[in-house]
Amino acid sequence: MKNKKYELTDKTMEYDGVTLHRIRALRNIWTSRWQNVKVGDLGGWIENEGNLSHKNWCWIFDEAKVFDEARVSGNATVSGKATVGGDARVCGNARVFGNAKISGNASVFGSASVFDNAMIWGNAMVYDNASVSVHEMIFEDFE
Repeated sequence: MKNKKYELTDKTMEYDGVTLHRIRALRNIWTSRWQNVKVGDLGGWIENEGNLSHKNWCWIFDEAKVFDEARVSGNATVSGKATVGGDARVCGNARVFGNAKISGNASVFGSASVFDNAMIWGNAMVYDNASVSVHEMIFEDFE
């Protein structure tokens, strides 16, 4: 792919039975958050390149993990020790951080923030300027 913004390093870890790879920035990335990424900076952990878009300013920081079919795109950021798995989507200008867990078919988008120990799963959607934190759990089942 032309204009890749990151590469998978040879640093790996096992998480929940999945091998994750640390990412490294190949270009400067302005995240419009408190952190900017410079060429060579290490990011968080992903299972494969399908987990983090090469377009726009999205990034995974710190010890955050994105795996399975989950995807981070747009200008979204995932940081801290947050995990995003299943078929979850984090996009737009959304932020997921702290120890937050997003899974299932959940979506976090717009300018929403999910943080601390919040858990979002099932078919739940968090969007616009919503903020979910501490020990809140949001689950939506469309059965």
